[in-house]
Amino acid sequence: MEAKTFVSKKRRGFIMAKRIFALLLALVMVTALFAGCGKNEKATTDNDKTAEESKSDKSDTTDTQSKEPEPVTIKFIQNSANGGREDVLKSMIDNFQSKYPNITVNYEIIAYSDYYTKLNTMLSAGTDAPDVFEVGYENFAQYAAKGLLKDITDIVANDTDFKTENMKKLAYDAYNYNGKQMGICTDFTGCIMYYNKDLFDSKGLEYPNENWTWEDELEAALKLTDASKGIWGTVSPLQVYEFYKTIAQNGGSIWGADGKTVTVNSKECVEALQWMLDKSYKYKVQPPFTSDIYTQPDADWRAFEEGRIAMLRNGTWQFGVFEKNAKCNWDIILEPGNTQKAHHFFSNGLVMYKGSKKDEAAWTFMKYMAIDPFVVNTRIEANWNIPVLNDDDVMKAYYEKTPPEHKKVATALLDSLVLPPLGPIPEKWAELQQVLGDELEKAKYGKVTAQEALDAAKEKIEKLFE
Repeated sequence: MEAKTFVSKKRRGFIMAKRIFALLLALVMVTALFAGCGKNEKATTDNDKTAEESKSDKSDTTDTQSKEPEPVTIKFIQNSANGGREDVLKSMIDNFQSKYPNITVNYEIIAYSDYYTKLNTMLSAGTDAPDVFEVGYENFAQYAAKGLLKDITDIVANDTDFKTENMKKLAYDAYNYNGKQMGICTDFTGCIMYYNKDLFDSKGLEYPNENWTWEDELEAALKLTDASKGIWGTVSPLQVYEFYKTIAQNGGSIWGADGKTVTVNSKECVEALQWMLDKSYKYKVQPPFTSDIYTQPDADWRAFEEGRIAMLRNGTWQFGVFEKNAKCNWDIILEPGNTQKAHHFFSNGLVMYKGSKKDEAAWTFMKYMAIDPFVVNTRIEANWNIPVLNDDDVMKAYYEKTPPEHKKVATALLDSLVLPPLGPIPEKWAELQQVLGDELEKAKYGKVTAQEALDAAKEKIEKLFE
């Protein structure tokens, strides 16, 4: 009985040990399984992370590549660099292309006398049209009215790097048409009076001052003229641009106060034209209109360079030319007026052709040519026109670039500026010029009187409304 009990106890112990062993073995296997699962989970996580990072890296690379600007070529034509500033413009464009290597600018400089004829031919062809072209204010309205320009209002508004308040308001607003921004002014100019200090000194005369009138100019010119030596007291062109500015100096205008009535043959206008004619015909203080000074291109300012003209009405764009080539000491003054001061305001601007498909590149170039520091400083160094940046430091640098000594006159003329008289038919400005120019030519060569010329001009201008 005891032996059986002992064996039974021993057997139960063996069974218990066997169960414990099985339990331990199962525990070991489960532990191993979980350990393996943990290892596999970590491996999977690491692999997933590596894959995600790889995907991210690849995405970053793709984004970088997609942001690489595509190469683009724009066509640009202009005229204001013609006649001695070709290299200045080239330096500006070379610098632009170094800043924006993806944009190539194919450009052409055309003489002013041929510029608008060639431009109109290009625009008519369409396929040969420039993406960007230069246009003066007086012609800008024609192209805008004909729907040939791209509205850049939204382009300007969305450019966070461009601030309109950094430009002279008058210059910027000049290229706004019917409330839409259709271009950007790059520089502006005006006409003033140049005078030869050496000729004034030789006669012991005081230099012109800002209070001079036509009468003062005539009095000095009579003393300074020596036709036998080819020296003339004063020289002014006789053409449409000079005419509308000169009649304003006498209180006249092509258009009446309502902006529609044609008043080109008013008493004030006839008096002004007579003054322009009398300086050659009656007083003989300027050359005959048949002389080389009037019939040969650029002969008037070249004669001034040579020291043969005492007073010359011409543009501020001549500063750099006279600085290099004038054989006399010279300076500038506001033009004399009769009843009031009046001066031209000319602006050069860039516009985008409506058919261009290269808006971004074209705007980048237009903006650069207006406000980039390199362009502005290059203009100042070359004494080429007046910068449009509304910046005292820029203007200080401009004024300090001499000659002329009294360079502030170049911006003082803005206080008495006269815009081209586009009137109610800006799209017909070219036709108006032709009509008025033809009649001025007749008076210029003595074929009709001043009154007859302007009476005929009034009648023809009125027909342009029909």
